[in-house]
Amino acid sequence: MSLFARFHQWPARIATGAFILNSGLTKAKADREAAEGLHGFASGAYPFLKEQDPQRFTATLSKAEIAIGAALLAPFVPTAVAGAALTGFAGGLVGLYLKTPGMREEGGIRPTEQGIPLAKDFWLLGIGATLLLDGLRKK
Repeated sequence: MSLFARFHQWPARIATGAFILNSGLTKAKADREAAEGLHGFASGAYPFLKEQDPQRFTATLSKAEIAIGAALLAPFVPTAVAGAALTGFAGGLVGLYLKTPGMREEGGIRPTEQGIPLAKDFWLLGIGATLLLDGLRKK
């Protein structure tokens, strides 16, 4: 593993890092109503989250997104580490897409109009897996 991100990895790291960092910073300012909506949506796909307080859930999610976004943007975070974090996070988002009714056309994986915003998480999963594999390959 290289100590610093390689030049060809920067477009993917900057694009995804900035996107996720912004999302986390936005969630950090969420009011009770926004936190309840986000929590309700997430707990519909992941029932174990129902036990969590909506504001605490949103604050934890915000911190996780900020950490992942910062890891992707920080050149000293090894690519395999940043890629693994992005892959894990995006996997959870893809699960949200796959488990939430109305996001996909019946009997398939293609998104409905409501599912298009979540379908982009497959791109994040692909970018994360690419970074992870690139970071793990022998130089």
